[in-house]
Amino acid sequence: MKALVYDTNFENNYNLVERENPQILDPKDAIIEVTMSSICTSDLHIIHGQVPRANNNIVLGHEYVGKVIEVGNEVKKLKVGDRVSANCETFCGECFFCKKGYINNCEKGGWEIGCRIDGCQAEYVRVPLADQGLNKLPDNVTDKNALFVGDILATGYFGAEMCEITPDDTIAVIGCGPVGLCAMMCAKVLGAKNIIAIDIEQSRLNLAKSQNLATHYINSTNCNLEEEIKNLTHQRGADKVIEAAGANNTFELAWKIARPNAIVAVVALYEENQILPLPSMYGKNLTFKTGGIDAIHSEKLIDLISKGEINTDFLITHTYKLSNIMEAYETFQTKKDNCIKIAIEK
Repeated sequence: MKALVYDTNFENNYNLVERENPQILDPKDAIIEVTMSSICTSDLHIIHGQVPRANNNIVLGHEYVGKVIEVGNEVKKLKVGDRVSANCETFCGECFFCKKGYINNCEKGGWEIGCRIDGCQAEYVRVPLADQGLNKLPDNVTDKNALFVGDILATGYFGAEMCEITPDDTIAVIGCGPVGLCAMMCAKVLGAKNIIAIDIEQSRLNLAKSQNLATHYINSTNCNLEEEIKNLTHQRGADKVIEAAGANNTFELAWKIARPNAIVAVVALYEENQILPLPSMYGKNLTFKTGGIDAIHSEKLIDLISKGEINTDFLITHTYKLSNIMEAYETFQTKKDNCIKIAIEK
């Protein structure tokens, strides 16, 4: 099969090669024919050598949908022919952390697809612990509709959920990239009264506005962001802040635009350590929440998509065939033609 492989022996550390088809290795495995996948910023981090835990000679990719073509004899919830979306991580559903909903920290699974085990930017993929990591799709949910359920949509929901949203809340979202846009739509679903979209790229703010994802749109290069937020919030600051940008100054911006006693939810990935200047924020009584995605709400998100309450199709700005995935990576890395997300078809 064709597969995009991360290997430091390749030029630029990745290449499209021929690999053997995956096989059932455990009775809880399933083999999925990948019908659509995507490229994530974390894939770029891997090929640039910024993820030390990533295994060399690994098939990349963790965002995908597909069709079950084989199951192990202990798989109970799935059958051959089922259309499924996939969680970006594997989890057992039985350990201490899974039972509390913290599947990112699963004691028995935790194999990161496309990082620690072979991923989905290929014709086929093996999924361990398939009953937990795969979700059947209803007929009215297309591959495109469900492509981001197990990663960026789940991350956006995770950020909004951490905010403990109440009906009168004003939520500031820093970053109108894919995760930030998903966080906005999830904050709206969870009942936020006002949502403030913040970015330095006007094209991304325009995209958020075209989808009516927020009530206010601020380009932070054109204003004093702290003053602007206070002007929109009776001089208090945002009730909750979702940091989805991960730029050099956005962690600092997040706590500065938050009102006293606010929640700051950090779902961004940083390349460098961030500073928590406690003396400067003393008296604001802020609550910080952060961590890797705990994508336990896949069924709920699929249901919201099926009901038309969430739609992430607009995020897909470019589509490529798997045979042209090298070109797709170049487009994604350079943000060519205002690229947001790419769909890779078989």
